Amino acid sequence: MGLLTDPSGDQRGIIWFASLASPLFNASTYFSENALLPGLVKSTFKEDRFALQYFQELQDETQKHESSIPYSWLLAKFRQIGLDSYTHDFTLHSPLNPNDTYYGKNVYGILRAPRASSTEALVLSVPYRPPKSIYPSTLPSIAIQLAFAKFAAKEKYWAKDIIFLITDHEQLGIQAWLEAYHGVTCGNEGTLNHGTLKGRAGAIQAAINLELHSVKIGQIDIKIEGLNGQLPNLDLFNLAGKICIKEGVFHTFKGKTPKYFRDPYKEWLYSFKNMLNMVSTQATGVPNGNHGLFLRFGIQALTLEGFEQGKAGSRSGFLSIGRVIEGIFRSINNLLERFHQSFFFYILPSHDRYISIGLYMPAVCMIAAALIIKACAKWCKMQENHTEIRYIKVVIQFIVMHCIGATVMVFPELVKALNSDVSSTVSYGLPSVLVGSLLIPFLLKSVNHSEGSLNLLCIFGLLELGTALICLSMNNISLGIFCGTISVPFALIAEPTKNRIFKIVQALFWCLIHPLSILFFVVSINTFLMFHQENITEFVFRALDATKQAVIYSIADSMIYGNWLYTVVSTIFIPNWLCFWNVICSDFKRHNVNVAKKNN
Repeated sequence: MGLLTDPSGDQRGIIWFASLASPLFNASTYFSENALLPGLVKSTFKEDRFALQYFQELQDETQKHESSIPYSWLLAKFRQIGLDSYTHDFTLHSPLNPNDTYYGKNVYGILRAPRASSTEALVLSVPYRPPKSIYPSTLPSIAIQLAFAKFAAKEKYWAKDIIFLITDHEQLGIQAWLEAYHGVTCGNEGTLNHGTLKGRAGAIQAAINLELHSVKIGQIDIKIEGLNGQLPNLDLFNLAGKICIKEGVFHTFKGKTPKYFRDPYKEWLYSFKNMLNMVSTQATGVPNGNHGLFLRFGIQALTLEGFEQGKAGSRSGFLSIGRVIEGIFRSINNLLERFHQSFFFYILPSHDRYISIGLYMPAVCMIAAALIIKACAKWCKMQENHTEIRYIKVVIQFIVMHCIGATVMVFPELVKALNSDVSSTVSYGLPSVLVGSLLIPFLLKSVNHSEGSLNLLCIFGLLELGTALICLSMNNISLGIFCGTISVPFALIAEPTKNRIFKIVQALFWCLIHPLSILFFVVSINTFLMFHQENITEFVFRALDATKQAVIYSIADSMIYGNWLYTVVSTIFIPNWLCFWNVICSDFKRHNVNVAKKNN
């Protein structure tokens, strides 16, 4: 029985996952799809002077349109180039306040493939940012996009349509355009009215989102994390890196390039930090670029973000960037079918090495196995001791916990249906529901009088948590490993006890890993890094406000984009947390069949 109750499986899983950052346990990236032929692309792009001209004209146009896209100018340029040009209107009914409505308009042009009948398409997208935007300008991206469109319109080898898309309101514009293109609604009905498209191309195979912040680029950072932790096919990431190297453009992943050390520990530590950087981004389920919204439609996409300052010392102009775009699109143009080889599930410790799903899933399985083994051990022990179990009452408690989670999930929708301000109501109502749920063990004293019943509830919680971690990791490994690392060690020591000190210690530790506590802790770290000069009082209030805003944004992302982080936390982790909380805090009477027989 000691072997079954040993929680070291969780520790071995975490050690396994951390060790994967070492080059000894991961592999170099490579191309699985030879049809891409990136090395055979001979660049002929020479429209850099047109890109500079477009950029200068754009700067003048933006002064006339301080808060909107210069639609007329862009449509005129697309038509001059020879593209089918359209605008796309969409409307957002705020999920946080039913009285707020926002309007947006995208601009796009389609280059029809001369060698095919509009059956397949590629997308080159750029988010438009007006002068008043808090984000860095993307005008150089639009300039090179137009120059590449001018170049591509003269070539006859395109077998796929190319869509040149300029979007309004950052990710909102991309989401509306994609929903309209595919005729679906991904978020809640009535939230985002995606409108209709006047022109369409073929089935989209791949997309490149371009965000250049300067005419001269010191480095290009390749971004891959998408909605709900989805990642593009690894071949597309490899392709972008290969073409950047070929054209002499300095590129990075997570702002860093590979470094090689003689000391294996230093090499592991450097890669491990990069890996954690990717894990922290992917775990949120929030895309780190407009590309992330393409992935749910089976469209492989990534973002190329260019910065003026780079670590290589040299800077690339429009000519080199244009040839990078040309190389990527011509390589994808060679494909006879969708991306299907290589990996869709992986972790990158650097831009030239990867960890496949076959390597990281055993780590998650070991962490989850510790929970399942502990559940089996508790069940065997209960059978040996002939412990009295009240199944019906335990099942009712288990259902009640999940009803509370369901209430948390639909709470914003209920508030919205009452035509109330979701933001302010949720800020106070949601914490009230969660705090009130902490009183359950004290309200169910008449139910929780059996040690066997509490142990059975603990078994339910262990099995649910273990199963959830494995299922979650199959879709978003970063969120799965993050939740498992934090919750599993505490879940393994959760026990019904009559020792008051041990009960208080367990309760304190369990409060520390409540989803809201974890969110506050993570937000506090970010707040401290940004505002470390503030005094402790200002820091705490700022962190609390940031935590509230994080919950509100998570709800908004769920309603607009279909981000399921809020749904997963409310329907799985909060009810599961409450199950263990009930086990830890409930009082009980020891009673078993053997004792009853002796008394008789």
